[in-house]
Amino acid sequence: MPSIRARTRLCVSIVSGTLIGLVLSGSPARAEPPIRSPEDAACRLEARAKVFSAPNPHGLELEQIGRQIYFACMSRLGQREARPAKRSSRRRGHRHRRR
Repeated sequence: MPSIRARTRLCVSIVSGTLIGLVLSGSPARAEPPIRSPEDAACRLEARAKVFSAPNPHGLELEQIGRQIYFACMSRLGQREARPAKRSSRRRGHRHRRR
């Protein structure tokens, strides 16, 4: 027959395990929305890579810093796509003069 100390340890571990399980399961899950484009995926990776090394003079939370990095990346990639294509210096379709 187990001693009284062994029984109390067992009861305490069961109760604490149950409480920890309830706390972890009760917190809301922070799921990210699905990836919509290759640019979205690239900017998410960039934000994850830079969130801990980015300067934080205002004392923002990591999530806010990551959002700033993400939106800066998305705007940078959006500007790159919005630029008109560069014209080549050579004219195409230029007709020769008749002699």
